[in-house]
Amino acid sequence: MASIHRTTMTPTKLELLTGWLPAQSWYVGSGETPDLVKAGGFRLDDPEGEVGIEFMIVADTSGQEPVAYLVPLGYRGAALEGVPDEALIGTSEHGVLGTRWIYDGAHDPVVLAQLRLLLGGEAKPQHQSVSDTPDPTVVAHGPGPGQGADVRINRVLSPTESEQGASGRLVAGWTWPDGTAVRGEMAAVIPQ
Repeated sequence: MASIHRTTMTPTKLELLTGWLPAQSWYVGSGETPDLVKAGGFRLDDPEGEVGIEFMIVADTSGQEPVAYLVPLGYRGAALEGVPDEALIGTSEHGVLGTRWIYDGAHDPVVLAQLRLLLGGEAKPQHQSVSDTPDPTVVAHGPGPGQGADVRINRVLSPTESEQGASGRLVAGWTWPDGTAVRGEMAAVIPQ
């Protein structure tokens, strides 16, 4: 299982996302610089131990109402070949591991493979900031994707009243800046 290091990252993940997020086609902000706060998330383990995998939820408080975004992140010790330029969120100096290349997980094959396994019930979500601790609040409603099935990552999150609905969905929670805890769909299998 992945170890969480209690150290610094320069620049921080929120600093990198503040510059990267407004350039994304799914960003719904006002065009101003986002004011991001960490709102939730979880981790997945890379069986090879090479890629850090985090599904980070951030809330942008720059507008009249906060907006929650899901940003899957792949942390790597070297540049990832064969992905579009916009897949790289940035690089950061990790206090223990050195330079980390931080990618949008929607373009990282290891992140996507583990997400498919999670939706299929074959991977266990881990707590975002505690080592070796499963996160039972992250729920995959099976059956998950079959071979070759695509997965849709919901970038702009909306709270849902009920966890009932179609199968092949991943549901987790986040906390709005005012302290209100909500849950919503993070990802779903795309029907073929």
